[in-house]
Amino acid sequence: MSTAATPPAPARKGSAAALGWLVSIAFNVAAPIIIYNQARSQGASDFVAILLSGLGPVLDIAIYLAWHRRVDEFAVVSMVFVGLTGVVSLIGPHDARLLLAKDSAITGLFGVLCLVTLLAPRPLMFYFGRKFATDGTPEQAAWWNGLWEFEGFRTVQRNLTIGWGLGYLAEAAVRLVVVYGTSRGTAVTVNNILPYAVTGVLVFWTISYARRAQAKGAARAAAAAAAVEQAAV
Repeated sequence: MSTAATPPAPARKGSAAALGWLVSIAFNVAAPIIIYNQARSQGASDFVAILLSGLGPVLDIAIYLAWHRRVDEFAVVSMVFVGLTGVVSLIGPHDARLLLAKDSAITGLFGVLCLVTLLAPRPLMFYFGRKFATDGTPEQAAWWNGLWEFEGFRTVQRNLTIGWGLGYLAEAAVRLVVVYGTSRGTAVTVNNILPYAVTGVLVFWTISYARRAQAKGAARAAAAAAAVEQAAV
């Protein structure tokens, strides 16, 4: 195992970081909700409204590609899941409990996707990490990509991907139990709260785990440097 310390990140460009976050939130979070609600209010079917809401991530990909000359993986995943939501909405009869159960299928699929990407050269959380840990500039992106050569960094990204995958699979399973084992009112309440609660816990765990891993890596590097210095005396 390498004991070398990971290099520090280059200085962030505050305006670029703020603008990048604003664009991502606007097109991947706010726009799909607004478009969906507007389409439904105009009489569009649930399926059509969901598909139209995918215009937000599509625009984000186009803007990011024009700005950074590379595709934004976060927007791609958002668009894929908009498509999956549309497909799932067409499956089976549209009774209330089944519609709630279909919602859990989306987060379950995300959990499966996380675990499947462990077989890829780099797991999904590596790309999500690059999205949220950098400001999107070429310098920051190159720094993040270069961290992959460190074994400790690779282990952290894989463990984070496992954690998010298992977390969302567990969340989907709990929602299914609640949907078919409790009253409809309880199911609706849990369906609206649980995804945000699970995501909040996972974000807190991610930050805590990454900080602990970084501190341990720095301690190992310092100990190794001290040992080399002592051996040279």
